[in-house]
Amino acid sequence: MNHVLIVDDEPEIRESLSAILADEGYTVTSTGTATEALELIRDASYDLVLLDIWLPDRDGLDTLAEIRGMEPSRIPEVIIISGHGTIEAAVRATKLGAYDFLEKPLSLARTLIVLANALQARRLREDNQEFARQLAVRGAVTGQSVSIKALRQQIKLMAPTNGRVLIFGESGTGKELIGRAMHAESLRRDRPFVELNCAAIPEDYIESELFGYRHGASPAGASAPAEKKGTFERADGGTLFLDEVGDMSLKTQAKVLRTLDEQRFLPVGATHAIHVDVRVIAATNKDLEEEIAHGNFREDLFYRLNVIPFFVPPLRDRKEDIPLLVKEFLAEFGREYGRQHVELTEDALAALRQGNWPGNVRELRNLVERVLILNPKVQRIERKHLPAGIFRESRNADSGRPGRSTFNDQSPTLVEAREAYERDYILKKIDEYHGNITRTAESLGLERSHLYRKMKALGVTVKE
Repeated sequence: MNHVLIVDDEPEIRESLSAILADEGYTVTSTGTATEALELIRDASYDLVLLDIWLPDRDGLDTLAEIRGMEPSRIPEVIIISGHGTIEAAVRATKLGAYDFLEKPLSLARTLIVLANALQARRLREDNQEFARQLAVRGAVTGQSVSIKALRQQIKLMAPTNGRVLIFGESGTGKELIGRAMHAESLRRDRPFVELNCAAIPEDYIESELFGYRHGASPAGASAPAEKKGTFERADGGTLFLDEVGDMSLKTQAKVLRTLDEQRFLPVGATHAIHVDVRVIAATNKDLEEEIAHGNFREDLFYRLNVIPFFVPPLRDRKEDIPLLVKEFLAEFGREYGRQHVELTEDALAALRQGNWPGNVRELRNLVERVLILNPKVQRIERKHLPAGIFRESRNADSGRPGRSTFNDQSPTLVEAREAYERDYILKKIDEYHGNITRTAESLGLERSHLYRKMKALGVTVKE
């Protein structure tokens, strides 16, 4: 239900507007001061605010400016109302971000139309923010390997349905991005995609995260907002992505199962159930059948979720996709850091293809970002610019065992780790000064002879 906050110092206007909007199906809260209005907006979620320009404790336009400066996810659409409206005030309100400007006495028909349009604008803003966030995250279905081509085909086939999806895959393979790709190609693409990492939420809070709570029922006490919409309610009409669903407690599993069966739930502290239309996509890095055998996961919930199973391959099983992934990540971080047209040499790519990548696509993405940051003036990333651990892994990648350290079958000693860092740093500095050892030594605060001895000890050789 859409929540409206009325901020006006005239009690008669607050009472009449509240009654009219309640009859129109809005949830209404009202106050006569700017100070209380700002506290209410910080404590609860409002879709719309009707804000008087003349308030006893503060100017309405200054209040508008403070509202617009809040966290983006909490900013409602604001409609300014005034009995002393001027063109200058209307222009200033618009520049400050007000959706519209209404003059008193208010026309009921116009007010209802403006409210409806403002709600639509808010939904479009939220959808655009979500779409931009989806575009910013890449790498899940990039590649030309057989497994990725099959995965893309499966997404294209299953996305337009309403069938629940359960995505299996190791950490870092891009399970959430597969869920986003499913949503983007579904019939629900114009509605919200809401995600919840079940492993990241403490047990005492996950129920309120899923189902929300009403006034006074927050598990966090007085420090939390007065009320909150849960992920099921926020995803109404769209898609709810439950990441690491295997980490959900049995108690919470039972409530999720009931919600999936009935498509309705009761927020914490509420007396009336909320009906929703949500497609659930879940993901896990666990063997849920094994978890069922050990009594950690409900079998009936498993079968509700596992209507359409997806299996995301680890990066070590599709190494032919690494060059395409690297190119995509270089373009992404190039835009972010103002480093256009950076590329990796074939020798550097060969080193990356030999890695075992226990952290999968996420690990590769992090490495590309790290290399760009540590080499700010390099346009062609060579093998020497890669972390030393990559080379050690290259000599031992045939083991093929997942979950190994990037450095080797055994963790490096402190001395080895320090030497690897020193070698990488000295090579970066030498490259930064185009092989000039004298200038490199000066930048490092070393004597030239001392730097030569250090290079010899670390096996660094360059031509001046």
